[in-house]
Amino acid sequence: MKSNHLFKKTVKYIPLREKKETTPEVPKGLMRRCNACKAAVFVDEVKANSYICPHCDNYFRLPSHKRLAQIADEGSFEEWDVELEFSNPLHYKGYAEKVRDLQEKTGLKEAVVTGKATIDGNPVVLGIMDGRFLMASMGEIVGEKIARAVERATAEKLPVVLFACSGGARMQEGIVSLMQMAKTSAALKRHSEAGQLYISVLTDPTTGGVTASFAMLGDIILAEPGALIGFAGPRVIEQTIRQKLPKGFQRAEFLLEHGFLDAIVPRKEMRDTLAKLLELHKEDKNSVKSMLTDMTVKTGRRDGMMKSVDDFKPMTAWEHVERARDKKRPVGHHYIERLFPDFIELHGDRYLRDDPAVIGGIATFEGVPVTVIAQEKGEGTKDCIARNFGMVSPDGYRKSMRLLKQAEKFGRPVIFLVDTPGAFCGMEAEEQGQGEAIARNICDLFGIKVPILSIVIGEGGSGGALAFAVADEVWMMEHAVYSILSPEGFASILWKDGSKAKEAAALMRMTAQDLYKAGVVERVVGEERTLPVGDMLTEENMYGVVSILRAGIGQFLEAHADYNEEELLEKRYQRFRKF
Repeated sequence: MKSNHLFKKTVKYIPLREKKETTPEVPKGLMRRCNACKAAVFVDEVKANSYICPHCDNYFRLPSHKRLAQIADEGSFEEWDVELEFSNPLHYKGYAEKVRDLQEKTGLKEAVVTGKATIDGNPVVLGIMDGRFLMASMGEIVGEKIARAVERATAEKLPVVLFACSGGARMQEGIVSLMQMAKTSAALKRHSEAGQLYISVLTDPTTGGVTASFAMLGDIILAEPGALIGFAGPRVIEQTIRQKLPKGFQRAEFLLEHGFLDAIVPRKEMRDTLAKLLELHKEDKNSVKSMLTDMTVKTGRRDGMMKSVDDFKPMTAWEHVERARDKKRPVGHHYIERLFPDFIELHGDRYLRDDPAVIGGIATFEGVPVTVIAQEKGEGTKDCIARNFGMVSPDGYRKSMRLLKQAEKFGRPVIFLVDTPGAFCGMEAEEQGQGEAIARNICDLFGIKVPILSIVIGEGGSGGALAFAVADEVWMMEHAVYSILSPEGFASILWKDGSKAKEAAALMRMTAQDLYKAGVVERVVGEERTLPVGDMLTEENMYGVVSILRAGIGQFLEAHADYNEEELLEKRYQRFRKF
């Protein structure tokens, strides 16, 4: 971004013989104007603030060496492939001279810097694009440096973090530039098949051929706030189809809402976020399995904390339904906060949207990396509406499967938390293939080669719940319910009278106790004994239940560490084959 001189030399005209006074000119580069709020800002103040406007928090583009200093441990960066020779495949006039001028001006050899570093002690292969160099367009050298870095990361079994900032393919190199999209993608495909982690960080702007190749292929995709991200830039779209674009179109927040990003991370939090993600992924599958076998030491065997169903307080089925639906009852995020305090939420289905009725992400349980996926009803009227009262849309099921595939790649066990009155049944859900999305989740869960535990914490309604409950074991909270549909729906369909919901609940055998006796669930997690007499489970008093779950989850993970992949899948198949 070019500096604007905000103050010009001015002269005050005074009578003869009086001393001439002038207003001092601001030294070049001392101040500049924010392109967002238009305020004058001191350059040094902006630099000290991570290249962020102190008035409006607008992000200025960050030179690669500054980005490197912010992200990597001091003195840890070892640069790779510095001396790759420039090429001009089209013999484009003036191109070589332009590149030489930029090399002198920026001190860079090309538009990307690659190498090996550590982030909070975690080794990583790092690539950083620099928009000062031909708008970080991707030519042969850029593609070659990225491909080589990824190939070396694969050989050395290292994760890759790439910071994208680009106007897209480099026009001066024509079809050779286009081929870099395929080359970088191919290198990342091999890296992924080797079970290695790739984190893509999108900064302003990330467009064109970079977006349509390596930038959008991350296992985890992060972005800076407000970053422009898209295939065709806004100007190209408007000039091509003569369509005025809405405010915020193609910005990071737009992409998060539409399911293409895992998270938007402020620049000042980026290093810590990357460090946490790298820490969660630094163990390979064998290491995770080894950690699982040591689980007894950490959690102990406290089977007595799981109540026998014969000890439960007698209640009608409808009373259980009312407890399961109670607005004060803990919902998914309450369990996540207490069982997995280092949980990092990941968003999006990579197709259409991020469904807020599903919370999914990565955490550790007693030091073991796990994937956690919860159906979330919400808390309070506004949040419940935003989360559609836990009724999952097709994009929620596709988001779940994306996270399941990721868990399988990195050998992480999966913990499901089920709480839904049923899948969303609106017109848009049908347009987007609700039935196909549920069917695909149910089918593909039988092939996920890591241990899966599903816990019904509230309502388990129909196929919308089953798509989160194809697991090696299914547990239920004492007052949870799980059934083919709601009692009201059952009564309406069979008796054409929805008012007979209480009678339907009794007939449906939907309580935890009924389902345990029928072999549909393996465990029932007691609530009553952890609470004062007459109290119902709430967020405030759930510590006893959390203690029971923590012990039980530890036992589950330890027990399932003994299975190889084939045994695990066969056990899961036979669990459902018996019904």
